[in-house]
Amino acid sequence: MSARFAGKIVLVTGAGSVGTGWGNGRGIAVGFAREGATVIGLDRDQESMVETAARVAEVDGRFQPRQCDVTNSADIARIVAEIVAEHGRIDILVNNVGGSAAGGPVEMAEEVWDAQIDHNLKSVFLTCKHVIPVMEAGGGGAIVNLASTSGIRWTGAAQVAYAASKAGVIQFSRVVAIQYATRGIRANTVVPGQMHTPMVEVRLAGQRAGGDVDAIIKQRLARIPLGFAGDGRDTANAVLFLASEEARFITGTELVVDGGMSVRCG
Repeated sequence: MSARFAGKIVLVTGAGSVGTGWGNGRGIAVGFAREGATVIGLDRDQESMVETAARVAEVDGRFQPRQCDVTNSADIARIVAEIVAEHGRIDILVNNVGGSAAGGPVEMAEEVWDAQIDHNLKSVFLTCKHVIPVMEAGGGGAIVNLASTSGIRWTGAAQVAYAASKAGVIQFSRVVAIQYATRGIRANTVVPGQMHTPMVEVRLAGQRAGGDVDAIIKQRLARIPLGFAGDGRDTANAVLFLASEEARFITGTELVVDGGMSVRCG
């Protein structure tokens, strides 16, 4: 077991999952814990982190689950203050919260648009607002934000708010990277493609395939040149790299994890 992150304090948002298996947040939390970090996992659904905690325990890692709504500034401020009081610093921030809603600008309700922007983009703004000053005080840190290939390409369905907000995450990360480069803080983005996470069975099959799980998996696989779907562990590998000292000269960029889907023509 590597100790790349021994002694590091890592804050991961969306550390639970909507079902059993390797969601992105779960994979990220377990990955950091396996490599020596103390991981503070946030999710608005405390129960969704039970399996995450169990998987961390299997690798003898340290995981502290905390309920938090990352669209609520006061909630984030409270959690950050608690972390600083207990650990004295935050070395790495991973913004993993996100979710899609179907529809283009005509059919999408205004309140759905607003909720999508809050969930996918404002959450990143708010965590950075409260965590960056802690990183500055500690001499630096690494931020990894999760976007989506929907933020850079059409990926098979109209989900205009999700696409716009995830594109926003990419540019947000670039701006933060340059603003804080001289202060020892790096910011990068991981751009996952159509991963096979628990969300496929629990949510997407019902939204896009009438509940037919096999049909939606087949649709998604057809878009991936490598011919198989990654999962949250593949996302985690990219996040851990960008947060590590191996990436000390990398900031303001994106790492796409999609099996070649976003560069395929036709």
